[in-house]
Formats: sequence, C-alpha cells, structure tokens
Amino acid sequence: MITTPFTFVATAEVVALLGATPVFADIDPATLLLDPDALAELLEHRVTARGRVRLPKELRLRAVLPVDLFGLPCDYDRILPLARRHGLFVLGDAAQSFGARYHGKPVGSLCEVTATSFFPAKPLGCYGDGGAVLTDDGELLDILQSLRVHGRGSHKYENVRVGLNGRLDTLQAAVLLAKLPIFEEEVEARSQVASRYRELLAERVQLQCEPEGLRSVWAQYSILTDNRDACMAQLHAAGVPTNIYYPHPLHLQRAFTTLGYREGDFPHAEAAAKRIFSLPMHPYLDPSTQRRIVDILVANL
Repeated sequence: MITTPFTFVATAEVVALLGATPVFADIDPATLLLDPDALAELLEHRVTARGRVRLPKELRLRAVLPVDLFGLPCDYDRILPLARRHGLFVLGDAAQSFGARYHGKPVGSLCEVTATSFFPAKPLGCYGDGGAVLTDDGELLDILQSLRVHGRGSHKYENVRVGLNGRLDTLQAAVLLAKLPIFEEEVEARSQVASRYRELLAERVQLQCEPEGLRSVWAQYSILTDNRDACMAQLHAAGVPTNIYYPHPLHLQRAFTTLGYREGDFPHAEAAAKRIFSLPMHPYLDPSTQRRIVDILVANL
C-alpha cells in the first residue's frame, strides 16, 4: 500500500499489522501532502526514494492511502485517476479533515472508503477514542458493519468473518451529537483564525498552501521555519503552547527499518520534519491573543 512518510505512525502501522508492506512516496513541499508526481513515478516505474529503491517484482501494489494533513484534502483529481489506471483501491485517511471540502464535495465522498477520527484533538472531537468509516458502496458498507461487531452475520451470535470490536461507545456518541449542530460554525471560525494567521505571517514563514477550491478545516495551523527550536522555546516561555507534527518521517522510524529506506530518500518529508511546528488553533482563538502569539514568534525569526 502506497502512502506518505510524513504522517502519524498509525497510517503505516495498520498496513504492517495486516501483513502488507507500506511503500512511501514523497510529499509536495507546498501542501505537505502526498505528491501526485512522486506517486506517478512509483506506479509507472516501480521506483521510489528518488529512484534508489526499486520495488521487488513479487510485491503486488494493491492500494493508495492518501493522508489529508492538518485539515487539508489531498489532490484527489490527480491521485484517483492514477490509482484507477493501475487498478488500485484508494482508501482515504481523513483523520484530520472531517468537514473539509474538495471543490464543493465533502471529504468522505471522494474515495471508495474514507476513515476519519473523532479523537479529542480533532475539529469534531469526542472525549475519548472514536472514529468512523465512510463509503457510498452498499456492499462495502455491509462488510464494514459486519467487521465492526466481530464479523457479525444476520444475528448477534452468527459470525461470518473474523472481525473486531469497532463500536463507538454511547458516551462518545452523545458528545459528538451534542457538538455536531455547531460544527459548521466552528469550521468557519477556524477558517477565520487561519486567515488572520495568514495575514499576520505572510512572507515571514512558510505556510501550508491551501489550493483554490479546497476548504481546510485547519485541524492544526502549522508553519515551517529554519529556527524552529528557538521560536518554540520563546513561545513556551511566554506560556504559548506549540507542538511538532511530525518530528520524524516514518521511513526513518525504527519500526520501519526493515523496509530499507535511509536518510535522503524523501527529501521533502525530511525537510518538513526538521522545520515544522504548530501554533495554537481552535475556533475560539480571539484576534488579540493571535496578535500576541505572532508578535512573540516574529521577534524570534
């Protein structure tokens, strides 16, 4: 399964847990998402890691797993045709982009199947672990609903496949239902916060590009700068929380050393990991607080 090395470990972890092989393609340095050009090179020439790693003939590519990072959808207009041309299934990772729109279409309606997360840090978050799988394929829906409850068949004690316990518990569902009516308002408020950051930080630091026609939900507001550590230290000293998403690309993580990648294989992902960090982002961040955050940041650039 092909995916990005610049993401949370769960993306590639689940591939490995299923006995499949994660195959990485580099990111677009502007959007920080899976680069369709890198994907095309991999599919057409079976090479990755700047041409250094050639996929074994016996390795069958089965799927593409694009990751919508920080709330921004991937370039599905290019990824989907590429995958279909090569007979590959597309599973969307929308853990951070529930509520985003791609040329007017909601995330979750673009791929055959899309998984999302309701972890508390997400734009629509519950108070514990939670998530959902979205599809408009009736046959896949039946399978997913069965897998969700231990491979259940027509009744509770009939099991037609090996499944798991994937049910969303009642408490988390109640939290989500209470928050859902104001979710669109909060998405719009996040967009306004992002616009203020963009206006205040333009040409001072590198920002994630939001292509025309796409609406990010701004799960995080991440910036890239060469003196990240100094900026973060000063912000922390002033009581401003920050975080790094993500400090280590997956191909350099010890868990994936058996895949044979090395430093330099995915330069855009590696460069982003060295320079990126996230500023406070939530729908209730007021302009004066934002101005204070930016003033502290800019003083240390």
